[in-house]
Amino acid sequence: MKPPCEIMVHKVLPAIRVEIARLLMQEYGLQQQDIAKRLGVSKAAISQYVSSKRGADTDFFDNAKEEIKDFAELVASNEDTSKLTEDFCNICKILQTEGWKRREQSGSSEYVVENCSICLNR
Repeated sequence: MKPPCEIMVHKVLPAIRVEIARLLMQEYGLQQQDIAKRLGVSKAAISQYVSSKRGADTDFFDNAKEEIKDFAELVASNEDTSKLTEDFCNICKILQTEGWKRREQSGSSEYVVENCSICLNR
């Protein structure tokens, strides 16, 4: 049995960081080392995110993608990101509500929708 919070930590949070790192590199021209510092993760983690070794089997609906894009903009414009935790948490709240898409098998283009309804019913 894997509770939804475990799935969030192992699958969904890395996928959020993948999208943020991609946006920071492509849209804002930040280097991996700077992204790692701003997100509070290692440069090796950022390298794995951008090479699709982590977080690549999860995708999001448009509302969450827009929130992630807005968050990336905040990260790009603030070297001190310590006050952005609440903004990051808003992304997770959206995902708990509307769910996320997970690839059924590695390399597959088919997704299964998952959500965190247990968390929401408390």
